[in-house]
Amino acid sequence: MDYMKLAVEKTLEGMNNKLGGPFGAAVVKGNEIIAVCSNRMMADMDPSQHAEMVAIREACKALGTMDLAGCEIYATCEPCPMCVGAIIWSGIKVVHYCSTAEDAHENGFSDKHLRDYFSGKDQSVLNMIKVEKREDCDQLFAHFHRLNKD
Repeated sequence: MDYMKLAVEKTLEGMNNKLGGPFGAAVVKGNEIIAVCSNRMMADMDPSQHAEMVAIREACKALGTMDLAGCEIYATCEPCPMCVGAIIWSGIKVVHYCSTAEDAHENGFSDKHLRDYFSGKDQSVLNMIKVEKREDCDQLFAHFHRLNKD
């Protein structure tokens, strides 16, 4: 099965329906197709609706888990830092991609500012402010663990 072709077809469908940009992704486990999605940023007015993010969300729903270990993702373009973070959080260990971040940049879809921020090259992108220690925030972890004891 050509999983990349499925991602490309879903991308074209998404663009033709004005859902989002030229990006698609498929999540596969073994030979089973779990989710195939296009970018939905325009349809949802949501900058987090990259194809990889949508595919991960749909795959988690379909499998009833947040753990996608054993799955692979096929993305029409090299995933941005946000998507890479979600891929890692989900437990996916293999990413197949076609177009590069440079290809995206050359076509007006640059994530260079994100890559520069995370590499430490440009810290002016975001002003991170550490709030002083607060007892109410500190108690949240303990509360979670109390609620989720086995």
